[in-house]
Amino acid sequence: MSEPFVSFGEQGAQLTYGSYLHLPQLLDAQHLESDPPAHDELLFITVHQVYELWFKQLLHELGAARDAMSEGGLWWARHLLRRVHVIERVLVQQVDVLETMTPQDFLEFRQRLAPASGFQSAQFRELEFLSGARDPSYLERFRGLTPDEEARLARRLAEPTLWDAFLDVLRARGLDVATEDAVAASLRTVYGDRAAYAEAWSLAEALLEHDELAAAWRARHVVMVERMIGARSGTGGSSGAGYLRGRVGLQYYPPLWDLRSAL
Repeated sequence: MSEPFVSFGEQGAQLTYGSYLHLPQLLDAQHLESDPPAHDELLFITVHQVYELWFKQLLHELGAARDAMSEGGLWWARHLLRRVHVIERVLVQQVDVLETMTPQDFLEFRQRLAPASGFQSAQFRELEFLSGARDPSYLERFRGLTPDEEARLARRLAEPTLWDAFLDVLRARGLDVATEDAVAASLRTVYGDRAAYAEAWSLAEALLEHDELAAAWRARHVVMVERMIGARSGTGGSSGAGYLRGRVGLQYYPPLWDLRSAL
């Protein structure tokens, strides 16, 4: 009898930890612009690359949660949204790592970053679009997008949002979502009888928590920026902290917030 095929452990030698994670490429992706090298530039690059990896994961989870809601897989949508909440808390806490860098340390290399800016993060905009805050003017305001980024953002603008999927959930339970007033009335019905509409209620609360954690990240981020650069303009030409302050009040799901006053 022939030996069974082994593809794991030392015997298999099909993959190694480094090859599976593509560590040579990953660890060679941090290239400093400062000369002589500024000590904290590596930290700055690493933190932002990690953010982009988490953004990729959030897009993966939120897209799946949206599809699950529309297709009736509500338990799976709730599970994925719980994971999203945990990741979003990590994003907020990650600002603490960046704040170990002092303003003086940041200024050693900041001028080398222009015109690069966090404003240019296509994945972050994808998250906003997918969550429900679709802003077509972003594509007009920022002209540094690659063709691939433009295509991804255009697709996000055209596809259903998480809110669209949640309305599918309400509609599937015989609730009226034809107008804004109808949606508000249906939400009052759901929250007024949580036993009868348990799944819709729990998903509404999960979406609200997603909204709240996104707001917490924006608020934490702007305070960090103010601590680092004060009232200086952003490297990408924005007003810096002033622009970010204007985004703190953004809400993905105003009907869920308005509902609090009607309960």
